Amino acid sequence: MIEDDSRIRRDVGTALEAAGFVVDTETDGEVGWYMGENETYAAAILDLGLPHMDGLAVIKRWRNAGRDLPVLILTARGSWTERVEGINAGADDYLPKPFQMDELIARLRAIIRRSAGHAAATIAVGDTVLDTRQMRVTVRGVPVPLSPQEYRLIAYLMLNKGRVVPQQELAEHLQSVHFERASNAIEVLVGRVRRKLPDALIETRRGFGYMIAE
Repeated sequence: MIEDDSRIRRDVGTALEAAGFVVDTETDGEVGWYMGENETYAAAILDLGLPHMDGLAVIKRWRNAGRDLPVLILTARGSWTERVEGINAGADDYLPKPFQMDELIARLRAIIRRSAGHAAATIAVGDTVLDTRQMRVTVRGVPVPLSPQEYRLIAYLMLNKGRVVPQQELAEHLQSVHFERASNAIEVLVGRVRRKLPDALIETRRGFGYMIAE
């Protein structure tokens, strides 16, 4: 989230973490551009009126570089012409301030799902179902007890089903860039999740990463 209003940054960050997201925040447009250019994020929430680099310039530089990171513009600039300009620059959605936190979270989840090719809020693989609205995984209709990090792991793999997800990408998605990552943390986490889910749901591709088959 690139936002220079400290109150909004704090409140949105807290709400997103409660909704199961790992959030990195930045106040400066140029630094935020660099982070989105070089780190693997599920989505970006972007203000337009930022110091050092305007939000529209951030989006344009990402898109010109081929970055398809989903972007939700969150700004006080709410006229229809500015919304059109933001969408034309490459934004996926636009939410003017003031806003309702539930709507922000719903829109964010929607653009993340769509970027992974899923329109519905639920994703099924055999008897295992991910409900992104409830942040819940069920097997044959029975909820699976998962910690927040375990949920994020299975959710990310299911959103990317059919694709091998490198271990480094999983680590970047599951932990903030500000935390030191233990070398075997992902293997340990995958092992815990496997014990709670059907056999062979998560496949290991040695030297490449992990995947859930279509």
